[in-house]
Amino acid sequence: MHPFHHAANSPEKPAIVMANSGQSMSYAELEARSNQAANLYRANGLKRGDAIAIFLENHIDYLPLCWGAQRAGLIFTCISTKLTADEAGYIVKDCGAKLLVAGASLGGVAKDLPAVANRYSVGGEIPGFLPLETALAGRPTTRIADESAGRDMLYSSGTTGRPKGIIGPLPEGPIDQVDSLSGLVGMLYGFAPDMVYLSPAPLYHAAPLRYCMAVQKFGGTVVIMEKFDAARYLELVETHRITHSQVVPTMFVKMLKLPEEDRKRDVSSLRAVIHAAAPCPVAVKEQMIDWWGPRIFEYYSATEGSGFTAINSEEWLTHKGSVGRSILGEIRILDDEDNVLPAGREGRVYFHGGPPVSYHNSPEKTAEAQNQHGATFGDIGYVDEEGYLFLTDRASYMIISGGVNVYPQETENVLVMHPKIADVAVIGVPSEELGEEVKAVVQPRDWADAGPELAAEIIEFARSRLSHVKCPRSVDFDPELPRHDTGKLYKRLVKDRYWPKTGG
Repeated sequence: MHPFHHAANSPEKPAIVMANSGQSMSYAELEARSNQAANLYRANGLKRGDAIAIFLENHIDYLPLCWGAQRAGLIFTCISTKLTADEAGYIVKDCGAKLLVAGASLGGVAKDLPAVANRYSVGGEIPGFLPLETALAGRPTTRIADESAGRDMLYSSGTTGRPKGIIGPLPEGPIDQVDSLSGLVGMLYGFAPDMVYLSPAPLYHAAPLRYCMAVQKFGGTVVIMEKFDAARYLELVETHRITHSQVVPTMFVKMLKLPEEDRKRDVSSLRAVIHAAAPCPVAVKEQMIDWWGPRIFEYYSATEGSGFTAINSEEWLTHKGSVGRSILGEIRILDDEDNVLPAGREGRVYFHGGPPVSYHNSPEKTAEAQNQHGATFGDIGYVDEEGYLFLTDRASYMIISGGVNVYPQETENVLVMHPKIADVAVIGVPSEELGEEVKAVVQPRDWADAGPELAAEIIEFARSRLSHVKCPRSVDFDPELPRHDTGKLYKRLVKDRYWPKTGG
């Protein structure tokens, strides 16, 4: 399965529709554009196994650029548009990009990224970049002679906040071979040629990128929102007769809070709405199933892909709060001594027998992520007697804010350098809108400084050095943070002040 088959069989069928601009691209146009991209990569000397980086907001050329890399045997890294020049620059360097594509809207950051031999801008000019439209204009729309299958290498920060490239071997065989994700989504969610898929999230995230490309392997149409808006999302479902979509729980929350008039859209075309990436409050999911019916599916996995659980609406209603049973890897719950725990006992979640984790340029992080019991995503949970997994905590205190992973250590490392801060703990606290939001609990060097003025100064200090999503939305003060004599911070004692106690 590959878009080139659909370009031959259904050339005029829409492959991409941009939700706001209305721009569309047929399968014939997608085939031509991705071939032009592949030819451009070869003209720049890129060969199988070389890397490119894409720093671009949702755009009609995003997927063609990825397909061009996929058919040229390249490794393509999509970078978050919310990163600073230092943060994005680290990824550009680490992935070894020989070609960079950046959006003109991100030019203020892109111009400060590390020098790459071949740099192209999309949607306008960036100093030192050649317009992509100009570069592609004269390229052949025919297939390159030496096609081979490439793949993505996406970055996921670890508990220290240092980004890690998640990589596997380049696929062997033809570019249209069936991959595991295609088989999975076909089986679980009924992906098929007649589907119309609504993608409301940034394409640099693993799930939106991979699921959109999977849709196009099946020959469906992808409707891409430039930016999520709850009312607009429902309007698009009605207008385009959307059959499939993937969201994060905070999007459910925003839709549930819409005025009744905005919620009266016809959603009867929906067959499967998939959610993952962050915990979904039980009450929110109950309301969504009441509203949309049993069309909501959840999975638990990670970019690493070493395990996968799934649950549909009917199962969830009898196992509320579960993320499902495993369909890739045997779930093992371990205690602190790596002993396997029985059903009902809480511990670290591992998947045994799935694909191994491999981090680019980071053998030590690769080793840390797995042991003889398999690989872990860093979560705490338990399985019930029927094998359903329930997640209860994040082993690393990672914060999931609106579906985006925020790693406290990176923020703490920045804030502790503030001259008026003696110690700091960064935690996630409950947020009705985002699930969790970032809070800094600060031990000031001089308690007399504690107050709103210093809190504002600390937030601004963070925002000048980090992507805003990683910065605290609020600051509280503590005369002395709880630390062991060894220096270990008892972050749970800090976090427990802000989270309601749960029984059972």
